[in-house]
Amino acid sequence: MLTFLMGLLILGLGYVFYSKYVVRQVEPSETPTPAHTLCDNIDYIPMGIKRNSLIHLLNIAGIGPLMGAVQGILFGPVAFLIIPIGCVFMGAVHDYMAGMISVRNEGEQITSLIKKYLGNSLYWLFVLVSSVVLILVAVVFVYTSGDILAEKMFNVTDFSLNNPVIITIYAVIIGYYVLASLFPIDKIIGKVYPIFGVLLIVGTLLILGGFLTNGVTLQNIDFKNINVHPAHLAIIPMFFVTVSCGMLSGFHSTQATIISRTLNNEKDGKIVFYGMMCVECLIAMIWAAGAMHVYSNNLVPADFVGKANVINVITDTFLPHYLTFLVTAAIIVLPITSGDTALRGLRLVVAEILGWKKCTYKHCLQIIIPILFILVGVLAFAKTNNEAFFLVWRYFTFANSSIASIVFLFSTIYLYQRGKNYLITLLPGIVSLFVCFCFILNAKIGFNLSLTNSKIGAAILCLLAVMWLRAGMKKLN
Repeated sequence: MLTFLMGLLILGLGYVFYSKYVVRQVEPSETPTPAHTLCDNIDYIPMGIKRNSLIHLLNIAGIGPLMGAVQGILFGPVAFLIIPIGCVFMGAVHDYMAGMISVRNEGEQITSLIKKYLGNSLYWLFVLVSSVVLILVAVVFVYTSGDILAEKMFNVTDFSLNNPVIITIYAVIIGYYVLASLFPIDKIIGKVYPIFGVLLIVGTLLILGGFLTNGVTLQNIDFKNINVHPAHLAIIPMFFVTVSCGMLSGFHSTQATIISRTLNNEKDGKIVFYGMMCVECLIAMIWAAGAMHVYSNNLVPADFVGKANVINVITDTFLPHYLTFLVTAAIIVLPITSGDTALRGLRLVVAEILGWKKCTYKHCLQIIIPILFILVGVLAFAKTNNEAFFLVWRYFTFANSSIASIVFLFSTIYLYQRGKNYLITLLPGIVSLFVCFCFILNAKIGFNLSLTNSKIGAAILCLLAVMWLRAGMKKLN
């Protein structure tokens, strides 16, 4: 229990103190935000800090903090320290910088920010990378939320496209995605998300309350259990990739730039961007503790370990039956609320490529219809070719980490130009790059090198990346 409490302390102190230091580097002002200067009543709409905070939390959360937690805790109690440290110094900084730099650049998406601060050489590459990430997020969350809903609400056991119930549920979710990506952000997302955000927080706090009333079994870290993963996976890079949503995720930057167009005041960014990442980390920590308890007490069948079924076991263990529906509802809603904003984010990226900074409904439809066909095609592929899809999804983890790395790099340029402490983004950027390179060099879907050689190669590539960045910084002098 002590290690878990230490992790919570790190997270709390990090938000109270380190966030203030990060905010000082950006120096929020009273300058009118894009929500006011470019208001179009579709994407650019000023919203209050409470709504923006809960919307952003739902945008970035998905089911990732829960799934990452039940898988990441398999590495042992070290997860209780790495997750909050990674959040405070990496994930929350990443989200805050992406959101605030976007605010300072008329709400531009990360692809346009890459072009502005890092040049054309990486622009089209990351247009492709970010588009793939956003499509895959939308597809997988149709897939997961649809199947969960079919099982929970309709007792479905056949999840193939031959089942009309599955097709109907998928169609309804996709229809909602389209509406949510087209309608003004304050009409659907702005009204419904705060309710769902409260549902997520309440459900997680109920699990925490279950720890206090039922007792919880948590190991403490020592030199013998630094890594106890049953499959002997290495902490670097696999832990960082596994728990990305609760610690550091490039996908978050694509969502922060959506909220940058609704931020009422620059000073709201600390809570909306940095703070909500810390809340997501807290959610991941609590679910990781629940997972450790059910694993330690052999409450999970061997074939369920690390899978979504563990979430149900945790819920049944710590909550009375009449309250489990709250968590079940949150689990169903979470993927949907990240999938629709992924689609909205992709619409905004394509609109910027086409030079449509402020979209009319006609523009929105012209972008969404082709995206819709791609989404349905990838979803059909996923349902008919499961193994191939999971292969593609593994590449998503690499692409997701790559986006986070590139956000740190252009944030470093941004701070350097203003004479601020750019090390707060450069150092976590190097760590993120190292994880990315190590993963793709070591993975079977990559170069399949030994872990030792992968780490050596990753170190060399990181050095080259820093030299390239340094050369770019010198040109600014």
